[in-house]
Amino acid sequence: MGNLDKDILEKIDDWLTSSYDEETRASVQKLIDDQAETELIDSFYKDLEFGTGGLRGIMGVGSNRMNKYTIGKATQGLSNYLKKQFPNQEIKVAVSYDSRNNSQSFGQLVAQVFAANGIKVYLFNELRPTPMLSFAIRHFGCKSGVMLTASHNPKEYNGYKAYWNDGSQLTAPHDKNVIDEVNAIASVKDIKFEGNTQNIIPVGEEIDPIYIDANKALSIHPEAVQAQKDLKIVYSPIHGTGITIVPKMLASWGFENVTVVTEQATPDGNFPTVIYPNPEEEDAMALAKKKGEEIDADLVLATDPDADRVGIAVKNNQGQFQLLNGNQIGSLLIYYVLSSKSDLKQLGNNPYIVKTIVTSNLQADIANHYHVSHYETLTGFKYIGELITKLGDSAQYLAGGEESYGYLVGDLVRDKDAPNSCAFLAEMTAYFKSKGKTVYEVLLDIYQEFGCYQEKLISLTKKGKAGAEEIQAMMAGLRQNLPTKLGGIEVKEIRDYELSQTTDMKTGRKSEITLPKSDVLQFITVDGDVISARPSGTEPKIKFYCSVKGTLQDKSNYLSLQNILEEKVDRMMKDIVG
Repeated sequence: MGNLDKDILEKIDDWLTSSYDEETRASVQKLIDDQAETELIDSFYKDLEFGTGGLRGIMGVGSNRMNKYTIGKATQGLSNYLKKQFPNQEIKVAVSYDSRNNSQSFGQLVAQVFAANGIKVYLFNELRPTPMLSFAIRHFGCKSGVMLTASHNPKEYNGYKAYWNDGSQLTAPHDKNVIDEVNAIASVKDIKFEGNTQNIIPVGEEIDPIYIDANKALSIHPEAVQAQKDLKIVYSPIHGTGITIVPKMLASWGFENVTVVTEQATPDGNFPTVIYPNPEEEDAMALAKKKGEEIDADLVLATDPDADRVGIAVKNNQGQFQLLNGNQIGSLLIYYVLSSKSDLKQLGNNPYIVKTIVTSNLQADIANHYHVSHYETLTGFKYIGELITKLGDSAQYLAGGEESYGYLVGDLVRDKDAPNSCAFLAEMTAYFKSKGKTVYEVLLDIYQEFGCYQEKLISLTKKGKAGAEEIQAMMAGLRQNLPTKLGGIEVKEIRDYELSQTTDMKTGRKSEITLPKSDVLQFITVDGDVISARPSGTEPKIKFYCSVKGTLQDKSNYLSLQNILEEKVDRMMKDIVG
């Protein structure tokens, strides 16, 4: 055990005291007895921190794990902060959870700590999608909320998404201030685990139709749904919360032919049919895609465990089912919403869309065409939510999202919303079908009109303390050796969001980036291609995003152009990732 430094040893000793329950102490002692040095280091070398998705980590004992004490401490810190922010006011919060192992018990624990601090809690009776938690915060007039989920992470993870009174996840200054309050808790004895259960108000199925009806009111072309009510839709919740709402949502909008993937219909935190319950992964979409092939579906949908992300498969021009990536799905949604509302003269006052800095510029091109403003935010839907709140009634949010399969049409919530996206993707498919076009054909139309974009994401997983240090070293190495060419093409501009500055590589001129600081590097070539490097805020990964653009003169040339662009992407990525 010679590699354990003083701070780690002190933490371990603390977790062996009577302040912690017997089961926790026994688990820590077992790690010591087994001489599980790496596990002890990873469990105790730091405290869990709020990232782009809140608190997230592997379940187990230790300050860097998701457990009763780290969750209790986070909730006590949030409670303390809420009392300071809203003195002499009734404070209400909402709490929900997904299908992950321990999510329900963690949710009940969070509710107990809030209640013990004199805070009124709206606690969901059963698992529900993350966007419904955001919706409930605004519906019940809450000051905050917590969702127990690790989104699409592997089964050993759980997480704690904390929200503010606008229904958006915590952003500055609240995120850092809450962390300060959490860090100020000197002992677990300061956590109020038991209190007045009368402060806990159960939320049942009665909220479902309220949320569904509010979404249905956003429908743009209900007549197309009526005409295509037999549209063949396949849906998989990938063992998650989507099963509670998405089928009801689609039925409410008028879709009568929805086939649920039975093997993935039951909520299960072990995710028995997949390794990663993430619709970004081909394997996670495999069963839904197979069912789509069996019934010759018009649209295949799959949502992640907390139903804030959605992936789709559609038939291509060769009659094969093809998965679309997050940039393509988001661009289709934005094109459908903007083109439809423009035709109907329903764009409203000061309409706008939002995308993140690593999401396809195709969406900005579409917005420009329809004279709709577009904004860019840092990665993390909380920044999109924050912007919607900031602009308020002065402008009209239409749609937006992230390349990581998270979208929102309309401003009912302040988070990415898969049930909302599923309904609009189905309506979009019905609308274009009524015009004699498939979704795939519309995508090619978009590429021909606005430019053919090809994107690629490479994620490198680096686990534990050693992995975190390796990721830091990779970013430091990029900053020390800034590339002047990528794939043989000159780099025109480098954006360093950590330094908040853009550098013109030809003139050396520097200009300010006005977004908050973030550990992101972007390289823009003279061709307008973009490569971004970014450590994940929610997973032990470093991510590299590449986007290039070509001209599609004739749709029959799409596959050959795609191959040319893919080769360009690979050449550029090689110079960054190696």
